[in-house]
Amino acid sequence: MLVAALVLAALAGVLHVVIFVLESVLFERPDVHARFRTRPEDVAAVRPWAYNQGFYNLFLALGAFAGVLAAALGPDDVGLALVLLSCGSMLAAALVLVASDRRMGRAAATQGTVPLLAVVAAVAALAA
Repeated sequence: MLVAALVLAALAGVLHVVIFVLESVLFERPDVHARFRTRPEDVAAVRPWAYNQGFYNLFLALGAFAGVLAAALGPDDVGLALVLLSCGSMLAAALVLVASDRRMGRAAATQGTVPLLAVVAAVAALAA
């Protein structure tokens, strides 16, 4: 289960780097801000929030990558703790997203499924 947890955490990290790019780098593109249900006339007001949110996602991704690296190089429990913190936060953010707007269910599922699987695998690895 350790390998599964680390692979899933790395995938969750990659996904959140992609989300970072969408929110912090490409947000002003019409096809991108539309994904976040932002109307063109609201982009200027929302842009600073999206930029900041993107960096949250980047930092969560870096935490997941650090956990994978720590588990691969050192004690499993240290790396898995980082994986649990990062991927658990990603999962919690997905739950908040869908709780705040049911129309965002698909986005929340995209954002939260791989982190959920990483959390389950990490817990199983720690229990083994």
